Amino acid sequence: MISFPNAKINLGLYITEKRKDGFHNIESVFYPIPFKDILEINFASKTSFETTGLKIPGKNEDNLILKAYKALRKDFNIDPVQINLHKQIPMGAGLGGGSADGAFTIKLLNDLFELYLEDELLEIYASDLGSDCPFFIKNEPSFVTGRGDELEEIDFSLKGYYLILLNPGIHISTPKAYGMISPNKIDFSLIDLIKSGPENWQGNLKNDFEQPIVEEYPLIRQLVNGLYETGAVYASMTGSGSSVFGIFKDEPKETDGLAEYLVWKGKL
Repeated sequence: MISFPNAKINLGLYITEKRKDGFHNIESVFYPIPFKDILEINFASKTSFETTGLKIPGKNEDNLILKAYKALRKDFNIDPVQINLHKQIPMGAGLGGGSADGAFTIKLLNDLFELYLEDELLEIYASDLGSDCPFFIKNEPSFVTGRGDELEEIDFSLKGYYLILLNPGIHISTPKAYGMISPNKIDFSLIDLIKSGPENWQGNLKNDFEQPIVEEYPLIRQLVNGLYETGAVYASMTGSGSSVFGIFKDEPKETDGLAEYLVWKGKL
């Protein structure tokens, strides 16, 4: 069986407080985008995991895909599988690619072995993998709070807009990024701001990570400014970086100055 784990972007990201467990509470809107990896899982006599495409750092046993398989194998005694991942979403880039791979593994195994687990239980398994993982179970635009695992689906769509996604290849440590932030609660409704539309976001919708990170990596600011110069109605860094995105009413005619950093573009 084959599935296509997709990336997400953050529409706004506010770090509101540090929790007693060491994590941080956030407010953000996660929005799925059609930039995808390719994940294939089939029955096998022995479990294996192979990857192609972008090189994934670290050991295989630390990958969320294998952790997802092991969690379901422990609880449901599922059979061995052969797992193949073609990696296209850059890692450590604020796009949630690894989280998507883990969550889609849970969904694919649920279908392959006919476990008939409800979404609510799949989200619990996903939450054990990482904060962003539960979002990818239903994979719908969501208002996200807590440490990123409390979800409220919202009636909002960017359908018809054009998206350009850039990645400068800068790896930003998430713990380091959080260390740059002084948490502050926000005094407005993020959902209302999002629903007002991208034309109203510039100067109002912010990513708390962006300002301290662009001071250390000015190229990120240059890319955001370049997207605005190309005609974006809104541009921002996503997650803790380093990817940035631009939202356009129509397909931009010229992106030559940004071409070397382009990883995906298309109509939403």
